[in-house]
Amino acid sequence: MERKKNITFSDIAQYTNFSKTTISRYFNNPDSLTLENQEIIANALEELNYKENKVARILANGKSEFVGIIIPNLFYHYYSEMLTQILSTYEEFGYKFLVFLGNDDEEAERRYMKELLAYKIEGLLILSHTIPSRELAELQLPIVTIEREDDCVCSVNTDNYMGGVQAASLLASHRCDILIHINSPTDKARPAYGRIQGFVDICKERQIPHRIYYKELKDSYHTIQQALSEVLKDLEENYAGLKKGLFLSSDTNANAFLNLLMKKYGRLPDDYLIMGFDDSPISSEAVIPISTVGQQIGKIAHEAVSLLVQQMEERKKRKPAPLKEPVHKIITPILIRRETTEKDGCCN
Repeated sequence: MERKKNITFSDIAQYTNFSKTTISRYFNNPDSLTLENQEIIANALEELNYKENKVARILANGKSEFVGIIIPNLFYHYYSEMLTQILSTYEEFGYKFLVFLGNDDEEAERRYMKELLAYKIEGLLILSHTIPSRELAELQLPIVTIEREDDCVCSVNTDNYMGGVQAASLLASHRCDILIHINSPTDKARPAYGRIQGFVDICKERQIPHRIYYKELKDSYHTIQQALSEVLKDLEENYAGLKKGLFLSSDTNANAFLNLLMKKYGRLPDDYLIMGFDDSPISSEAVIPISTVGQQIGKIAHEAVSLLVQQMEERKKRKPAPLKEPVHKIITPILIRRETTEKDGCCN
């Protein structure tokens, strides 16, 4: 059986009466051709049954169309949903993704970074926290971060301060005797610290008794359950009989706390109101749907990839104009009321 011949640029050039240079421009810089010539070449490719050799194209122009992603973990529903939304942008932007899980391991993340650079990635999306943005900027590569320290690189973040304000205000509107925030120890340089500050400011402004529990809430259901069990024990001992409004740092943690209450009481007691943060799928799928501050994860993912693509495409121009300063985009969160705060069923 005769083996089919691979169609080359020379074949396409001969078929269309264009030069090989023009054919190369079609693949690597189509905007440099007229729409009429683009259409002629596109029709020729179809008629010749041309199958593009991606590897050869990478070797020829040095552009891999790969974007690297380093994400802390996939245990938290926020991260798994964010990754899903990022990957879904392929159809719009055409960039492929190489993904590594950092697991807060700085040494491992540095190895992953070297691996990604070896694949000639064109840009980076960073959600992990271990490598400072100053060091990331030194890579001289288009970079966008999401929800992490971002002084020296572009970023897309939720307005975390507004989220903290929204959460505290909703709980306060239900005349709670004390408001509680449960979070991991959080560096003030991280955007997520804003939700702590927003919560505290509302409590102080309205003179509402409040308390913050800092617990290591990391990477496994068992670890989170153990930490939150300690908080529940303290709440039961010190605030019995008081109406408690709880704002947890994520929907994953809010769901874990709700499960502890359900296991102990078989229901959500009247003296507990619970709020999460993120609007990840677990918040609506929980045994009792959880009120939350929605991060608009799909919008954040799209904005981050779009901002990264702008930088990568600019670098491909004959005379690129790189950004003079990092761009920081802030996405407004959306308050979502569900049954863990609206026990009378009046949710909106």
